[in-house]
Amino acid sequence: MPRPAPAFRPLHFDLRQVRAFLAVAESLHFGRAADRLAMTQPALSRTIRELEEAIGVPLFERSTRRVRLTSAGAAFAAECRIALGHLELAAKAAKGAARGEQGRLRVGYMDFAINGRLPRILQAFRAAAPNVAVDLEYMPTAAQQVALLEGRIDIGFVIGAFQAHDVASVCVDEDDYVALLPEHHALAARASVKLADLEGEPFVIGTEETFSSFRPRVFELCRAAGFFPDIVQEASNSNGIFGLVAAGAGVTIYAGCARNTPRAGVAIKPLAGVRSRIPIHAAWLADHPSEALRRFTASLRRHG
Repeated sequence: MPRPAPAFRPLHFDLRQVRAFLAVAESLHFGRAADRLAMTQPALSRTIRELEEAIGVPLFERSTRRVRLTSAGAAFAAECRIALGHLELAAKAAKGAARGEQGRLRVGYMDFAINGRLPRILQAFRAAAPNVAVDLEYMPTAAQQVALLEGRIDIGFVIGAFQAHDVASVCVDEDDYVALLPEHHALAARASVKLADLEGEPFVIGTEETFSSFRPRVFELCRAAGFFPDIVQEASNSNGIFGLVAAGAGVTIYAGCARNTPRAGVAIKPLAGVRSRIPIHAAWLADHPSEALRRFTASLRRHG
């Protein structure tokens, strides 16, 4: 029967011993190393012996005339210098994270945000905190709200205020409503259209799964104009909506950020007489401990 592998034996030495060892390794003189460390030579010799006992191999060859590293000591010194470099980077990263200068932010967004003011908000923050990594994840508003409460994103850009316990939010944009028409539609030649002009038109609209926060707003606008939209086609994303409109499948009501991403075959027209707006809010957990998030929310208040 093969012998079982020996159990892992943890090493018992500390950073103080490592720094003492490196001081001797660099000077190859216990007296000079002790002066550099502001300790007595006997105390330094004892520290090195304890380190060698913890590792299980001699690190120095000592004689009355000289001190030199063993092959084990040379290998240990090389790795210790690397380890100390990593520890210094870790300390620097911790200080940077505490100041909000380093770290990672997970940002949820939806179509109206990324086609609106969000790119400018991100650009301003990256200029102010270039060492904070920003991970963007597309999610509909409802999915962002769940992800925020579950801690899967740090901040979300959603339609409307997210009213929940311990959630903070700020309005960063307000978009108008527009009509999207096939470019050859009879209404496309007008400077603007009225909601009543869209009564009886076939409508393309986002699905309940992905546009659940926007659909009720569209329905309310149409209801106020005296009709309910004749929905003939649904799409799960904005590209699908634009594509269906361009193909002549129908018309739709969308956010004014559509002007920032014009699509061939689609005419974008203001809705005359519609004064209501689409509020885009940033939402985050009020007690979130991230200093990077605090800097981000401060930045979006300035640049949003």
